[in-house]
Amino acid sequence: MSASSQVIKLTFLIAILTAVGQMTQTMYVPSIGYMASEFLESPAALQAVMACYLIPYGLSQFVYGPLSDRLGRKPIIVVGLFIYIIGTLIALFAHQYEWFLAGSFIQGLGIGCGGAMSRTLTRDVFSGAELHKVNSLISMCVIFSPLVAPVLGGYLSEAFGWRSSYMFLALFGIAVVITMMTSFKETLPKENRRYERVTDSYRYVLSDRRFQGYLICLVAIFSGVAIFEAAAGVLLGGVLQLPATTVSLLFVLPIPGYLVGAALSSIIAAKKNEKSALTFGLFATMAGSLIVLIPGLMGQTTALTLIGGATIYFLGAGILFPAATTGALSPLPYHAGTGGAVLGGMQNLGAGLATLAASVIPTTDQMPLGALMLLMSLLALIGLIRVYRKHDQSNDQMPLAV
Repeated sequence: MSASSQVIKLTFLIAILTAVGQMTQTMYVPSIGYMASEFLESPAALQAVMACYLIPYGLSQFVYGPLSDRLGRKPIIVVGLFIYIIGTLIALFAHQYEWFLAGSFIQGLGIGCGGAMSRTLTRDVFSGAELHKVNSLISMCVIFSPLVAPVLGGYLSEAFGWRSSYMFLALFGIAVVITMMTSFKETLPKENRRYERVTDSYRYVLSDRRFQGYLICLVAIFSGVAIFEAAAGVLLGGVLQLPATTVSLLFVLPIPGYLVGAALSSIIAAKKNEKSALTFGLFATMAGSLIVLIPGLMGQTTALTLIGGATIYFLGAGILFPAATTGALSPLPYHAGTGGAVLGGMQNLGAGLATLAASVIPTTDQMPLGALMLLMSLLALIGLIRVYRKHDQSNDQMPLAV
């Protein structure tokens, strides 16, 4: 198989694997009003669904990553997808809110395999500038799933009821596990597998100060994205009283910003350097946060500033994610599974905790959302300061990302 064919096939497999988790995270958003009515809960309380999904999604990756370094990537992916399908079926047939949350929890527990492996598989096969380019390409591809999911979820909810979204997710999960079982070729040969203690693997990965800085950046920015995704449905549907189909369309408008950012990420890094890409992305997230925050300080909620600010924030996130992921994993050729698990696990765990905290804050206007997004951008800044302070003070000959 030629190099270009290998890139295309691996990108496709990672894209559909990641799409399962991303579609699950956002597909229900346009249906929040209908779900709240059926379960006799407030729309704001439905933000807990995302937290119940993201927290196990994050925690499970700490198990999947080291196991994949020992057992290979394919068995981890297949087992995780089967667990996800079980959780989806529980959510589909749940008639009590507690059972629905349990199904969401099991979904996250299973599809955590996709979160860990999506970052790991590329590092198994690529390195340096090629790794950054492929990470940018994959970021562009997988963003189509949250772009399509709310639109599809809104349509299915209006036409067949909100449970039809979970029927779709179950069928999609079954299709993906069959594809992985028949078409995915193991990317970690037996001779490259690590059999050291899990604690030693984590100690090695977490002892790198640059990795720590990139991790803080990724967790913070992803948390900002998740907080917007959780709050947008409440603000658009609950505060502005927009119908589900309109909410779904507005919800996806910021996603092309991420697409543009992911495309720009490797271009900026190639023409200038990675630090320039990270700096540009960080300023964009701050600007987007302020656009959301300032009207909120005046007690206003408008679709224009909410979606416009989110679009600029997503642009910055699109630039930051592939650049920071590449910088974090480049020095870890033999611990890619553990490194990917830490990145994915902490991103989703942090986002789950952030959305859980946001769910208890009264959402009467967009001020809390803007403040939280700005806070996440400032935390990302702290992480990048840690990366480059270490880099500038050392004489290490290994570049952050070639």
